[in-house]
Amino acid sequence: MVSRATSSQSSTGRHVAKRTRQAGFTLIELLIVLVVLTILATMVTPSMQRLMAQQRVSTEVLRLRNALQLARGLAITEHTTVTVCPSHDRQACTPEDWTAPLMIVQGRADGGTLEDETVLRELSASQVVSVTYRNDGRPVRFTPMGWSTGHNGTFDICGRYGEGAQVVLSNLGRIRASGKTPPDC
Repeated sequence: MVSRATSSQSSTGRHVAKRTRQAGFTLIELLIVLVVLTILATMVTPSMQRLMAQQRVSTEVLRLRNALQLARGLAITEHTTVTVCPSHDRQACTPEDWTAPLMIVQGRADGGTLEDETVLRELSASQVVSVTYRNDGRPVRFTPMGWSTGHNGTFDICGRYGEGAQVVLSNLGRIRASGKTPPDC
């Protein structure tokens, strides 16, 4: 805003210039605001990062539950064996990396290959640090009765900042989420 000088006539007849005050912030006021904002941002950032890590773990729990429930439902309704396994290339199962996209295939997927199997659904890859399931390298397989006998176990989900959860699959094919953080996270 430009200040204007106005002139007026005083009682003595002389013209006197009046200045109006310019509105705005001083440099010191702006620096104080910047310092306060910087302090607030450094205090809020760790909380936001932890919140994002919790959200990613929750999303992963939902991804696994949805894949397992869908596969179980398809096995029951189609009266066939349905397998859930992670795969980076849609050609072979990679059961040691459950953060990869999940394949729901009709059939047993024996030998880890998906060449002769019909891929029913593919779910996107995970955003958490790690997802582990059993140490034997077996996928999850549902029978036409909806059971996962011999393919049951616990998925350990580990996110950043020590966040984690577990998804438990029973022999009868039931799925439940546990709020416990796995000890390895």
